[in-house]
Amino acid sequence: MTGTVHGTVKHRLLGLPVSQQTSRRLGDDVVMPVNQLHALRRLCMGLPEVTERLNHDEPSWLVRNRTFVQFSERRPADRLSFWCPAPLGAREAMVAGEPKRFFMPPYVGRAWLGVFLDVPLDWDEIQEIVVDAYRLIAPKKLVARLVDHQTDVE
Repeated sequence: MTGTVHGTVKHRLLGLPVSQQTSRRLGDDVVMPVNQLHALRRLCMGLPEVTERLNHDEPSWLVRNRTFVQFSERRPADRLSFWCPAPLGAREAMVAGEPKRFFMPPYVGRAWLGVFLDVPLDWDEIQEIVVDAYRLIAPKKLVARLVDHQTDVE
């Protein structure tokens, strides 16, 4: 991985280090594998000069101190998701086209997209969304390094 993690490696999903967590309960009957968080982390940390830090007790990924992905297990409505900036017009089209997969997150800029992680996922599409968010936030010199960049999610 090319990024670095700031602060603790512990995440508070279950009060255990992430490496010891195998699943977490969402609501009364849904159990979510922690693999979604690991896969999202791997995508983000594989991009040039990305750092991770906790923001409101949840992981966020930054490039040169600017957030491009924010993980959330509480919003909206205690659903597992992440938020990121999206190209102009993309957010509205994605939310209108698939409201069970995408949403408009609260509290962030008007061009941010929310992506639910508690639904069936297409990790190739998630990778495209994350890389697009990185391109919108990262300096041009770092974006230029993405030409041959690929991040694999297992």
